[in-house]
Amino acid sequence: PQVISLARQAPETTIVLDHMGIPLGVGSCAPQGKTIPEWRTSMVELSKCPNVRVKLSGAGMPGFGFGFEWRARPPTSDELAAAWGELVYFIIRTFGVDRCFFASNFPVDGVSCSYGVLWNAFKKLARRYSAADRRKLFRDNAIATYKLRT
Repeated sequence: PQVISLARQAPETTIVLDHMGIPLGVGSCAPQGKTIPEWRTSMVELSKCPNVRVKLSGAGMPGFGFGFEWRARPPTSDELAAAWGELVYFIIRTFGVDRCFFASNFPVDGVSCSYGVLWNAFKKLARRYSAADRRKLFRDNAIATYKLRT
C-alpha cells in the first residue's frame, strides 16, 4: 500500500519494485494463507500505476518460504521454475511483459541455488513467451528502465 501511494504521488518518477514486491511467507511459512491473496490484491492495484516496473527476482531468498535453503541437495532449475512459476506468471500477466524484467539477487539467492541454475530457471519460465517478449524480459526492459547505453 505504501508503494501504491508513492507511485500515485509521483507519476513522473519510474519506480522499480524489487523482488516481485516480496510476498513474504509463500509456501509453508504463509500465515494462515493470507499473504498471497493480500499480495495479489496489492499488485493488481499497483499495476494501475504505469510508472512502476517489476524485477522478477529474489525468490531464492528464505523470506519467500520455498525452503530450498534447507535441503541437503540444491534444487534443479526445473524445481525452481515449478515453485516460482505461479508468482512470476502472475506478475507478468498483471503488469504486462513491457514492465517486467528478470534479475538476479546474488549473492543472497545463493542460499537456495547456484547462479547458473537460477538463470536456467528464468529461461524455462520464459519459454512460453515470444522471442521478442523474452528479449524484453531479459534485456530491453532493464535497459529502458535504467536508461542504459548499449
